[in-house]
Amino acid sequence: MRGKLLLLMILIGSISCQSQTKRKMKVEQTNPLLCDTTTGICEVPSSNNAASVTNIKLGIKPIKIIYYTDPICSSCWGIEPQLRKLKLEYGEYIDIDYRMGGLLPDWSYNSGGISKPSDVAHHWKEVSKYYEMPIEGDVWLTDPLHSSYPPSIAMKAAQMQDKTKALIFLRKLRERVFLDNKNITRWEVIQEAASYAGLDTVQLKQDYEGTAKQLFEEDLQYARTLGVRGFPTLLVSASGKQHVTIYGFRPYDIFESTVKQLLPDAKKASINTAPLALFNHYPTLTVKEYAVLAGTTNSVATTMLDKLVAENKLKKQTVSSGSIYSLP
Repeated sequence: MRGKLLLLMILIGSISCQSQTKRKMKVEQTNPLLCDTTTGICEVPSSNNAASVTNIKLGIKPIKIIYYTDPICSSCWGIEPQLRKLKLEYGEYIDIDYRMGGLLPDWSYNSGGISKPSDVAHHWKEVSKYYEMPIEGDVWLTDPLHSSYPPSIAMKAAQMQDKTKALIFLRKLRERVFLDNKNITRWEVIQEAASYAGLDTVQLKQDYEGTAKQLFEEDLQYARTLGVRGFPTLLVSASGKQHVTIYGFRPYDIFESTVKQLLPDAKKASINTAPLALFNHYPTLTVKEYAVLAGTTNSVATTMLDKLVAENKLKKQTVSSGSIYSLP
């Protein structure tokens, strides 16, 4: 029971909108479904030798990142632009281990003004403005999730098959819940995302109902061992050096400086920012993601992307909180 209570607090301190007073923020930071925009964290309350770049030639990536996240973590969706840029510029040095943290076990609590799913809808819309990433929130009104455990377990099942496809799967789940207002605890939604990612859906269902549950429990236990208090948490390490923690929403220069701190010899790869080149790496991009990757503003990115749509070179999905683009 004590372990369950700890898990129920995972989202505490989530995003308080900028218009809120400090006093109100202190109240709301006790609820797992509010993410603090000041810290960029969905938080749980408190309860030396340099790496060798030559190892890359042997297929050994010198920097390891343990990334604790959750399919419905809005702050984790908020750092997608930074993570995508990090992978393009320093991917040859970095191995990321995606772990699931269990953001919402169930609704058996009441604190900080959040006691039922409908309380989350308005909050998510405010979060979207802060991170400049499209997040709708109507799913909490039309078909609310009872927990984030089912999609988290499904992610562990996907990782059992193929870690690369699992990331495509996780991305699709996030797009479905944040943009499409789909309840990603429902098997038909999980199955559709798995099919999109090229996973064996029959095997996924078998693992989802079996071994993946234990793997998810191991992630939760490991989080407690590491002292992970909220999401996103990235524990970045290199051989012989103390790990560095990137906690919550942070600008890209924090990600880059952490890599350089642990691996001073790391060389940044250049990104081809030709209009369609970025879509060769990532099949869907929000305006903010494209802007961060291309090193431009949201306004310029929107103009560029809309021009490609007009030329029938891209597709555009527009929701009330923003747009996402993809190849036709």
